[in-house]
Amino acid sequence: MTDKIAKPAPKNRLFYGDNLDVLRRKVAPESVDLCYIDPPFNSKRNYFQIYNNQGSEDRAQAQAFVDTWEWGDEAIAGLAYILDIERLHSGKWTEQTVELIRGLEKVLKRGSLLAYLVSMTLRIVEIHRVLKPTGSFYLHCDPTASHYLKLVLDAVFCGQGGDYKNEIVWERLKGAKADAKQYGRNSDRVLFYTKGHTFTFNPPRLSEHNEKTVKDWYSKSDEQGKYVARPLTAASPSAGDSGQPWRGRPPTGHWTVPHILADRYEAATGKSLVGTVRERLDFLADAGFIDFSPSGLPSWRRYLDEAETPRVHDIWADEEVKAISRTSAERLGYPTQKPEALLDRIIRASSNEGDTVLDAYCGCGTTVAVAQRLGRQWIGIDITYQSISLILKRLHDKFPDDWPAIEADILLDGVPRDIESARALANRKDDKTRKEFEKWAVLTYSDNQARINDKKGADAGIDGIAYFLIGKDQNGKAIFQVKSGGANRATLATLNSDRQREKAEFGILITMDLPTKAMRDEIAAAGRYKHPLLNREDDRLQVITVAEMLAGKRLDLPMARGDAVKSAAAVGDSDKQESLF
Repeated sequence: MTDKIAKPAPKNRLFYGDNLDVLRRKVAPESVDLCYIDPPFNSKRNYFQIYNNQGSEDRAQAQAFVDTWEWGDEAIAGLAYILDIERLHSGKWTEQTVELIRGLEKVLKRGSLLAYLVSMTLRIVEIHRVLKPTGSFYLHCDPTASHYLKLVLDAVFCGQGGDYKNEIVWERLKGAKADAKQYGRNSDRVLFYTKGHTFTFNPPRLSEHNEKTVKDWYSKSDEQGKYVARPLTAASPSAGDSGQPWRGRPPTGHWTVPHILADRYEAATGKSLVGTVRERLDFLADAGFIDFSPSGLPSWRRYLDEAETPRVHDIWADEEVKAISRTSAERLGYPTQKPEALLDRIIRASSNEGDTVLDAYCGCGTTVAVAQRLGRQWIGIDITYQSISLILKRLHDKFPDDWPAIEADILLDGVPRDIESARALANRKDDKTRKEFEKWAVLTYSDNQARINDKKGADAGIDGIAYFLIGKDQNGKAIFQVKSGGANRATLATLNSDRQREKAEFGILITMDLPTKAMRDEIAAAGRYKHPLLNREDDRLQVITVAEMLAGKRLDLPMARGDAVKSAAAVGDSDKQESLF
């Protein structure tokens, strides 16, 4: 009998939960090469995910996250944690960080901004802990609080031997909305820090030369293309051979042989360019690789396709990282979604293939999707199940052929796996986003194809909606209600009334409770629905237990629609971004 071969641990991890708890308990110290986060900006707004239109149905939205902060129990506990003097001496917190927060409390007082900064400080300290000594950190923010966040980063990173590298300005809008009392706002900030003095940095370049450079410099052309005449001298003088006159002309500084010119010579002749600098220049001149002006001034032709494109600096206003437009194929309808090209630039610059990339506020999964495409391992964390659902769907849509292998290589942590963890989610008191249990139940049972209902008023009891085709241009509708306990016949009767009011063909109750005989009688009384195009009948009212769902039971609608959430572009559609450098 042979021993079973142990299955390798998944390389990638997707965590559903509070990132502070996950970072503290589930991400190992010094295990991450690059961390990028795009946290809430303290914008005092609620953000909504926008769903696709489905036929004649109204465009719908559901709350994705809340960016409104207040001074309350969580902020009080966080401040006490930071200011605990015993914790300072543990080595985890720097004196600079503690004194900074103490000073900000005096300056800002206990209000929404301090609550936000306390929350961010707690998480930045943990991100610093999980970064490798060679790790890099990018924090994406807007000018609302970027100056305070930079102070926090200086205290945490520079206070422990790290470095501030750049404040990158990203022009997210080409035409900011005019404001009568201030300048238009059209930029975000990306703060770049490293944990130590040794780190990965692959200098990014634009994929093309700008039009002005081509027009001003590469104005000449021959059969090989556009070129600029370049001198064969360098500035500093030399006492050696390269500093002596050549063909009757003294150098301005000293003579040089550009490596591109040497490569051209060897490719054309099959011979290596040898000898002193002036001897090599003779070989090049005799072979026709050097031009001479009427006055005898030598130069060489630097072709446009040989020239390196411009380096990317700290103002990112180029078209290659422009914000996602309303009509972009990349757009998923998720608020604050960033373009893949932006993350492509950051991930390529500050990590290498096989490195681990962390996004502790992963939202709709742009960092995760780009890291997957670029061959990096990744860790994603988000507190809302909408985000977890959207990330899984995005990966499935973007890499359809590789999805089984990708899915097998993801550790999905924090998502309920049994009744106890489902009940814990239902009873969670620290929800910042509303209805997490309901969202998890609807999205899990529908295989991420339903849309969360976020309307108020008469249909407040409807937690989700899914559509199916009953004709070429006509939808049928299934509405969902989720109950963590106490479901009975009256629950189903109310659901049936809601179904009729909404003109829905199906009403589906997801519940912790087993259906009673009275509930089964209510299901029978509601009758069955026969699809007009299929030889199929189904109960108009259906009860699905959480236990059944955890065992793998999923929604089965006739001719179901799966386009509530926009699909991410397939892998081939975004490969053009790989030419950024």
